[in-house]
Amino acid sequence: MSRVGMLPIEVPEGVNLEIETDQVTAKGKLGELSMRVSKEVQVSREENAVWVKPINDSKRARTMWGTTRSLLHNLVTGVSRGFEKKLAISGVGFRAQIQGKNLVLQLGYSHEITYSIPNGIKIEAPTQTEIVVSGADNQKVGQVAAEIRSFRKPEPYKGKGIRYIDEIILRKEGKKK
Repeated sequence: MSRVGMLPIEVPEGVNLEIETDQVTAKGKLGELSMRVSKEVQVSREENAVWVKPINDSKRARTMWGTTRSLLHNLVTGVSRGFEKKLAISGVGFRAQIQGKNLVLQLGYSHEITYSIPNGIKIEAPTQTEIVVSGADNQKVGQVAAEIRSFRKPEPYKGKGIRYIDEIILRKEGKKK
């Protein structure tokens, strides 16, 4: 029995949820998102709660039960509150700035790295060493943050590079004389 799937999804004020046979669309203040629903689960709405139930007792139906519920919860949360990931840059001379629709990074290479901001994603650089990626689609926000982090991953000796704010870098000891 899915512990995640049994929980209802609360639909907040200002979110319009349309449920069709194989498609769920959510509209809110941050945009519109939709997702395909597996044939193994049934989605129903009662007042301001959405329930996901498996159609039968097969292994695939039980697997998709919790997964569909989590994806629907992310859909509703995304259009109402949104998601954000914070990145920190550490290193001498490393910095980030927004120029138009591009994020320009200086990460110790001989050239600047220009990253064009995708549609549906908002990137801010409140300081030169901090980047905030936000948007309605949780998967897209995480993917963009991972792509930015991949330009210079944090190294274990001095900790230089781009890391998530809550990420802990295990430091290694340098060479001994």
